[in-house]
Amino acid sequence: MTTNLPDIYFIRHGQTDWNAQGRYQGQQDIALNEVGREQAFSNGRLLRGLLNEAGLNGNDMDWYVSPLSRAIDTMEIIRSNFTDLDKKPIIDKSLIEVSFGEFEGSLHTDILSSFEKRGERSEKFWDFRPKNGESYVDLLDRVEPFISTIKKPSIIVSHGGTARVFRYLIEGISKIQAVNLETPQDAILYFSKGKLSIVEGETG
Repeated sequence: MTTNLPDIYFIRHGQTDWNAQGRYQGQQDIALNEVGREQAFSNGRLLRGLLNEAGLNGNDMDWYVSPLSRAIDTMEIIRSNFTDLDKKPIIDKSLIEVSFGEFEGSLHTDILSSFEKRGERSEKFWDFRPKNGESYVDLLDRVEPFISTIKKPSIIVSHGGTARVFRYLIEGISKIQAVNLETPQDAILYFSKGKLSIVEGETG
């Protein structure tokens, strides 16, 4: 568990068609769909309210985003809820989604025999590396050094796999908990002093 970090507002990108279809997306650069854009806008309103409650504004924060377009577009939609926002987002490749390698583009239901279903994954899934892909150990090796560089309250737009590693590192949850977590696209994960609050808004 990491308790000495500044507050972090973590937002997963909005929905894509591949999310809706139940496909493994990984590092494929799939665009937001209309639902995803609505989720991003709703999360922007929600974030603005949370910062106001904390006596902060967007320029008080560091902004970080994955290089994939679904995350960058989510970030820009979120930022459209703010006025007089001078602080620019930093694109950081450490925040890119875990690669599912040969499984990317496949339906979850088509490959369950070789790729454990979320909610039923064993701890060994943490170390599982698909052909031409990454394991959660590989993702951890990217994300942990990034987290150590955070020096001020931050907004991070990234991915579901990244969210699981953030929770593993900051909350101290177990590996088996981490790999089985659902990661909402219509909520904000608010990390403060090693504790997580999941703050939900209204889409639309």
